[in-house]
Amino acid sequence: MTALRKTGPLGLGDGYGRAAKMAALGLGVALFASACGSGGDSGTDSSPSEDSSSAANSSVLSCPESQGGTGEDPGEKGDPSAVPASTGTTDTPLKLGTLLPTTGALAFLGPPEIAGVDLAVEEINAAGGVLGKPVEVVHRDSGDTTTDIATQSVTDLLGQDVSAIIGAASSGVSKTVINQITGAGVIQFSPANTSPDFTDWDDNGLYWRTAPSDVLQGRTLGNYIMECGAQTVGMIVLNDAYGTGLQSNIKGSVEAAGGQVVAESMFNEGDSQFSSQVDTVTAANPDAIVVISFDQAKSIAPLLTGKGVDPSQIFFVDGNTSDYSADLEAGTLEGAQGTIPGPFASDNFKDALLEVDPALKDWAYAGESYDAVTLLALASEAAGSTDGQAIAAELQGVSSEGEKCFDFAGCVTILRGGGDIDYDGYSGPISFDENGDPTEAYIGIYQFDADNKPVPSRSEVGKL
Repeated sequence: MTALRKTGPLGLGDGYGRAAKMAALGLGVALFASACGSGGDSGTDSSPSEDSSSAANSSVLSCPESQGGTGEDPGEKGDPSAVPASTGTTDTPLKLGTLLPTTGALAFLGPPEIAGVDLAVEEINAAGGVLGKPVEVVHRDSGDTTTDIATQSVTDLLGQDVSAIIGAASSGVSKTVINQITGAGVIQFSPANTSPDFTDWDDNGLYWRTAPSDVLQGRTLGNYIMECGAQTVGMIVLNDAYGTGLQSNIKGSVEAAGGQVVAESMFNEGDSQFSSQVDTVTAANPDAIVVISFDQAKSIAPLLTGKGVDPSQIFFVDGNTSDYSADLEAGTLEGAQGTIPGPFASDNFKDALLEVDPALKDWAYAGESYDAVTLLALASEAAGSTDGQAIAAELQGVSSEGEKCFDFAGCVTILRGGGDIDYDGYSGPISFDENGDPTEAYIGIYQFDADNKPVPSRSEVGKL
């Protein structure tokens, strides 16, 4: 995973064989030119227009009509009661740790991710476990980059001899612990890291993720904004690996389509005041405004609408496309849109997750977390070992070029019968490359309703 991945032009493809409707949107290959630029220090990166009192343009966007969106299960699951006995054994059960947020700016993502992990472990153990023993899981908080919680949690997990750590959700947090984890010979498997920086990280082949690089999400969102008719774009950006990675790819696709990014205003994790960023971006009078943040959006969005920005001009990303019904006055975000990597969650999957955590109201990265656990279990079974490096050597193989299967029970039945498998899960087709990145993925586009809840609008699939 240290070699650079060979990336071709990004575009809509036939992709994953599901009945889900794909949005055409007229996005040509020319729109997927290489991204440019990167975030800098906190402050502004481009000058506002001369009329600093003007707000963003209103009524200039005409986005494609919503297609709605109903998630579908990836395929038929296996029968846990019919799984044959393991052909291998282990003295050391597969033990997994999690490094997922229960505190900090990304804490809203923790519950669906943790529920996805727990659901997968439950199903694996119902099918007899891995190599004849139940899978164990230890949960720890990742916090965010303003604390040292992640380092402490990783130290604890490594001390418990886990084979893999699932997390972190934040790319910035992962950067603080990736060397600690992979240097110990343990797999780090993130369900939500999207920074392009991890593609060629020197990680001894031990870093993997089920979330696609922001090369895909950033370009998809940039192209979609241009399809809505915007000519000028402003951005309010979290100044970390996640924020600047998205910023770069959104900017690249906007400029490749003939648009202009007229203002880019940065803020840092831990900041609580955003008036200067909002003033800078609205003064530039853009047609569309992208907010790249975590829960800071709760403060930023009302400031934008208070400046006269119509919610339909606001675009969010996976770090802040969330249910704000309890946080913002009704209608504040009605018409705003946002992207989240991954297919829309199916009703069956939602029901299963709610059995694990009845309080869930978001589904983001639950599928990616479920798939991370299932893939680790299948790779362990294929390796005949719970050693991290042995498991990592099998992850690419169990994700591609074999018989299609869709859960642990179905896949492990094939493995134990001597077959080769290609696991497709709730996060999509996956198919890892040599760097541990999925080679194709869905990007869901959501539109906020009058209750400030994101509702599925349309879905795209792209290849990396």
